[in-house]
Amino acid sequence: MAKLIGVILIVLGLAGLVVGGIAWTDEKTVVDAGPVKVTAKEKNWVSIPPIAGIIALVGGIVLVGYSVRADRRS
Repeated sequence: MAKLIGVILIVLGLAGLVVGGIAWTDEKTVVDAGPVKVTAKEKNWVSIPPIAGIIALVGGIVLVGYSVRADRRS
């Protein structure tokens, strides 16, 4: 189980370092007057700090290493 979580953290850490954030688009209704409906699209961005990616990457490596050592001892 620790090995799986470690691999997931490694993938998420690398993705956070490469991509740098998450973007999405919201569609909002600006005017809704009977049959007339005006919408606007708004782009949003949440940046992922590089330190968070590094921490996830290092944590994943530590978990995988710990899991491999625990498997060898058994």
